[in-house]
Amino acid sequence: MKSYEVFDHTADVGIRAYGKSLDCAFENAAKGMFDIITDVKKVKDVGEYKIELQALDLEQLLVDWLSELLFIHTVKQVLFSEFNVKIQKSNEKWSLMANAKGEDFDSKKHPYHTEIKAVTHHILEIKQNDVYRVQILFDI
Repeated sequence: MKSYEVFDHTADVGIRAYGKSLDCAFENAAKGMFDIITDVKKVKDVGEYKIELQALDLEQLLVDWLSELLFIHTVKQVLFSEFNVKIQKSNEKWSLMANAKGEDFDSKKHPYHTEIKAVTHHILEIKQNDVYRVQILFDI
């Protein structure tokens, strides 16, 4: 099973990420997003950020998750390559606890492919059949 695929949409770009669990699908969505930005194979997991989020639904949790990673990337110039996500539901809220590993951006080491400006709600989907599939579009 592939972990994610990139697709073009008008002037934007999106990903469909897959996983045997919801946690894994969210991890693969993050990998896919950073693979649009750079070659994640060249990003070492030397630094770590802990992220905790809550949302009323899974779709908003996915947007918040990727938006938080994009915010850290933009403000602190960090690229991520490894993710460990745990998602739970309690009292009508979804929560996400994650570790994101990566390193500071280095133009000599990391090719910059595409700048992602924002994570959007347009054509956002989370589905479960044999596996979980999340689909999300990025404003570039």
